[in-house]
Amino acid sequence: MRQIRANDDVAAIGLWLAEYHDSPHTLRSYRKEAERLLLWATQIRGKAVSSLTREDVLAYEAFLAAPLATWCDVALARRGDHRRLFAGPLSERSRRQALGILASLFNYLVRAGYLAGTPFALQPRRRRGGNGSRRTIDRYLDRALWQDVLTLVERWPRETPREQQRYERARWVLRFLYETALRAAEAADACERDMFIRRGRWWLRVTGKGGVEGEVPLSEPLMANFARYRRFHDLPALPAGDSGRPLILGIAGRTAPLTATAVYLIVKEALGRVATALAPTDAARAAHLRRASTHWLRHSAATHQAEAGSPVHHIQHNLRHSSIATTSIYLHAEDDARHASTTQSHAAGEDA
Repeated sequence: MRQIRANDDVAAIGLWLAEYHDSPHTLRSYRKEAERLLLWATQIRGKAVSSLTREDVLAYEAFLAAPLATWCDVALARRGDHRRLFAGPLSERSRRQALGILASLFNYLVRAGYLAGTPFALQPRRRRGGNGSRRTIDRYLDRALWQDVLTLVERWPRETPREQQRYERARWVLRFLYETALRAAEAADACERDMFIRRGRWWLRVTGKGGVEGEVPLSEPLMANFARYRRFHDLPALPAGDSGRPLILGIAGRTAPLTATAVYLIVKEALGRVATALAPTDAARAAHLRRASTHWLRHSAATHQAEAGSPVHHIQHNLRHSSIATTSIYLHAEDDARHASTTQSHAAGEDA
């Protein structure tokens, strides 16, 4: 039986998106993927989303890897009816994520009785960890590279008011995202009333992906940097408990909340500038840094906490993971030891 009254694809997709109204981060991501597919289906394939076949899904996956240049035109705005839909080709990981979201959409429409079947049901299941190997994360900055980032940002020019504003904001945003391990959307939403003191220590209340709530410790050095950033904008050093003023302000101290995309671009620009400064002396590390984004800071924070000996369940709570298995991907000590023992044994063999 039909469980919904929607009689066209746009209405049916809109109802699916409405299920996520209480999770704005998820809603934003899901809407983007649904809009991309809807426009591709109608403009490129000339058919409705509900008429897509398995062949169409395979063609769309290829399209995500090589979208039309007109869909990536940097001259287009990032918002509005005639906006840019892609920044460029999607990586394999981003393609998997996009197709996973769309599979969820089609499964919903099947359960709702709107569709008889889903072309995603034919997709082969990818084996995850079937060979017993432990998945690890490599999209992070090691401690030396992270220190280089902080050092090179301090060398930015600050002769004009605008240069000073960019420097102070980048300096604060990098430290804030790294020390709290927040996602870009969580950092954009964070405001003064989310900060509180318990037993003489500062904490940050966070509502993250999927509506998961958590509390993140704030260190004394981070609070000192927060006070510095606030004083630069002629604000009190400490947050007001009832204020909705965002913790990341506009470039000139404006209090309108930034979007997750804006926070992402602040970080990308800062890391790109550092990579440019690093390139003449270390091209490999500069190239690694150019790939980095806001989520890399989250991964870096977790990795560095693990390397410093923080209990894994503390890291789990800081990142608000539901499973400790997810957190374990940041434990690199065993890999480092295996690499060292292996390479050292090869070196000993050559010496012999």
